[in-house]
Amino acid sequence: MCELLGMSANVPTDICFSFSGLMQRGGGTGPHRDGWGIAFYEGKGVRSFHDPQPSVDSEIALLIKDHPIKSNVVISHIRQANVGEVNLANTHPFTRELWGYVWTFAHNGQLDKALFDLPLTHYHPVGTTDSEYAFCWLLGQIRDNFPQRPDDVADLQRFIRTSCDQLRALGVYNMLLTESTWLFAYCTTKLAWITRRAPFGEASLKDCELSVDFYKETTPNDIVTVIATEPLTDNEQWQKLDAGEMITFADGLPV
Repeated sequence: MCELLGMSANVPTDICFSFSGLMQRGGGTGPHRDGWGIAFYEGKGVRSFHDPQPSVDSEIALLIKDHPIKSNVVISHIRQANVGEVNLANTHPFTRELWGYVWTFAHNGQLDKALFDLPLTHYHPVGTTDSEYAFCWLLGQIRDNFPQRPDDVADLQRFIRTSCDQLRALGVYNMLLTESTWLFAYCTTKLAWITRRAPFGEASLKDCELSVDFYKETTPNDIVTVIATEPLTDNEQWQKLDAGEMITFADGLPV
């Protein structure tokens, strides 16, 4: 299956360290060779990169690894294809507009063919993956039930979780979803997160020989949460989500 990576922070932060570990799993230390993508939010704007090539061999991935793009919210994905050909149209994360915001979605897992019986209203897939179809259905449901952006995220959060429960009934459904402020993480099988804040320490990646002392790279007020399918470091305590659990982050903290 695929792997997910997300970040929520209270200050613009780069994800070079975590992405350095994830990209190794895209054909190096892992089998996810069927494309990768990443989206960085800058306010309501989105800077996104997609490549159907393995991330471990991708020149674009090397750029992301070495170039510190600062962002408050990031979603990334490395793909191991099961539904849909390996091509650019089928490369996560996917984006659509709602309420004047660009929503970004990435999915890990595989859903039953019954998914394609769910009616689509406002959004339709460009590619042929079950993931993009699920995203189009989910965002259409949100649009129908919340014509305007809600001031309180609680009702929206409950609705998204109920909709994700419906998708989880069709198979494996691990998801990251954002509209620039809130980062929704839903788990069926594997998803873990860690919040880094003062006092910061050193972290070491599992998938390559790279460590960073966050004390030297941050200020005492920084708060950064990273979400991943599998923990990326081997010397930190990650928290794992349970099946059917959803957690929402804003400014680096759970809502």
